[in-house]
Amino acid sequence: MTNCLIILFFISAFFILQTYLFYPLWMLTFSKEKKNETDVYTLNDELPEVAILIAAYNEEKVIGEKIHSVLKTTYPISKITIYIGSDASTDNTNQIIHDLQKQFKNIKLINFAGRTGKANIINSLSVTATQEVFILTDANVIFKEDTIFNLIRHFKNQTNALVCSNIIKVSDSDLGIAKQEKSYIVIENKIKYAEYKRWNIVMGAEGGCYAIRKNYYSPVPKNFFMDDFYITLNVIEKGKHVVFDKDAVCFEDVPTQAKEEFKRKIRISIGNFQNLFRYKKLLFPVWSGIAFSFWSHKVLRWLTPFFLIFCLISSGVLAIYYYLFLALFLIQVLFLLFPLINMISPFKLSLFKFISHFYLMNLALLKGFLMFVKGVETSIWQPTKRNV
Repeated sequence: MTNCLIILFFISAFFILQTYLFYPLWMLTFSKEKKNETDVYTLNDELPEVAILIAAYNEEKVIGEKIHSVLKTTYPISKITIYIGSDASTDNTNQIIHDLQKQFKNIKLINFAGRTGKANIINSLSVTATQEVFILTDANVIFKEDTIFNLIRHFKNQTNALVCSNIIKVSDSDLGIAKQEKSYIVIENKIKYAEYKRWNIVMGAEGGCYAIRKNYYSPVPKNFFMDDFYITLNVIEKGKHVVFDKDAVCFEDVPTQAKEEFKRKIRISIGNFQNLFRYKKLLFPVWSGIAFSFWSHKVLRWLTPFFLIFCLISSGVLAIYYYLFLALFLIQVLFLLFPLINMISPFKLSLFKFISHFYLMNLALLKGFLMFVKGVETSIWQPTKRNV
């Protein structure tokens, strides 16, 4: 029995290290720099028409700045149409958009009478929009002047069906979980760029901003969370390339409240497992680049809450027989208490903050899994509270 528990402990620990340490290090170390693409549009070319699709619910704090950032662009304005689906907003969102429509005729506002949910709104807007390329983006993601062009230029190559932006998290301070979240997204973007360099895929576009050909947009099923991941894997399943453009920069305010991020991670976890069962065939053969990336970058990370439980239980039993496992068990118990300790008396040491954040977010993943098993009745969401 002890041998089985030792094996369980080390296998679980290995899988955690594989997704959080070994895979990132391997990708960042051994993915060669990609040669500059020659089959891309220039500003002198006849560029495709673009539809900007935005689902908005009570976004009065950011929607004006968002629209202005889209329109202040190097891309030809005549080729851009902004479609905004207002999900029964009750604040000043609709009025702000109406005021901007008086000045800019390429803004289309579609009001939804009752709460509909982001995925359902985007599905509806995708039917309304006639443009060749869609840019799906959140209301709080702010563009640079060249963001749109840098996304669209890759569509001259017909093998490219989806292009991911380089979203940079910003905040006025490093209070709360801001520093941890900013560090996380920096590493995530580097891994995604490495995946693109090695396999011409990205294991999940960041939903805040990405571009896709209209004919490769796949309507998101009812009650599905993580629409961005669903759409990305659908493109990969069809054998098309997914690009990550480091120069397609945009900015998103980072959450500072652990409570808000906890709720967001629960939604993400639900969507993770929905997508896992929908695209499970991409997990095989395991030696393919797609499967290896899917397992290492995503699936093992989603399963980390269970690996943590396995490590805790197995080391707890083995602690009866071995001092090493007694020490490992006590360390894990201490780490599990970090989120509670941090709420009572916030840590000043960054390492302790990261450990606390790690365990808290894995708790959210576990809760999301339990909600997925119970069954998802709606994908209607409450947006994360804005810092602005």
